[in-house]
Amino acid sequence: MLEYKGIKIKWLGHDTFLLEKDFKIIIDPYKISKPLEADMVLISHEHFDHMSIEDLGKVSSERTIIVAAKECVNKLTGVPFKEKISLSPGEEKIVHGIKICGVAAYNIDKINPDTKKPFHPKEDNKIGFLINIKGTTIYHTGDSDLVMEMSNLQPDVLLVPVSGTYVMTAREAARAVDAIKPKIAIPMHYGTIVGSQQDAQEFKNSVTSCEVYVPTKES
Repeated sequence: MLEYKGIKIKWLGHDTFLLEKDFKIIIDPYKISKPLEADMVLISHEHFDHMSIEDLGKVSSERTIIVAAKECVNKLTGVPFKEKISLSPGEEKIVHGIKICGVAAYNIDKINPDTKKPFHPKEDNKIGFLINIKGTTIYHTGDSDLVMEMSNLQPDVLLVPVSGTYVMTAREAARAVDAIKPKIAIPMHYGTIVGSQQDAQEFKNSVTSCEVYVPTKES
C-alpha cells in the first residue's frame, strides 16, 4: 500500500485499485477476494475484467454511487447501488465533493486479429479517470495506449498499464510518464490475464522523471 497526502492507495490486482480517505473508492473491481463495501465505484469500460457484475456485487450496496463509461451504464443490472452516473471523455462530474473527469482511453496499434480493429476503439468512448480528492489528483488511465488526450495532465499519482497486448507495453508506459508528468507512477494491468512482475520492473527501470512504486497485491 502507498499512502500519499493522506490517501491510501491499494492495488487489488489487474487494474483494480482501492482509494481510501474517509471514504472508499474502488476502480474496475475484478477478482475481489472478499466483500468490500465502497462508497463509490468507477468503471472504465465494459470488458469482463473491468465491468464484472460478480465483483460489483461484492463491493456495491444501496449506498454506493457507480460512475461508469457510458457504454456500461445500461448493462449494470442485478447490482445494488444508490445512483449510477455515466461519464464520457472530457466530461466532469462532482460526487461527494470529489471531482472526476473522464479521459479518453483507446488503442492506437493494439489490434484484435479477429476483428482487425483495435481492442479498445476510440469511438467506443471508453475512459480513464482523473480523480481530484481535496486537491490531490490520481489518474487511472483505463485500458489505453499513449494517446494525445493524456498529455501534460500532471497528476500527483499515475496508475498506468504495462503489460502490452491490449494496452501499453512497459516501455510505452514509461514514455507515457514523460508525457503525463506525474509525481509518482504505479504500474498495473499485469499478473492476472497478461503481463508479469517483470513488466512492472522493466517499467520502473525505464522511468527516470518521477518516483515509481511497484505494488504488491493486497486482498
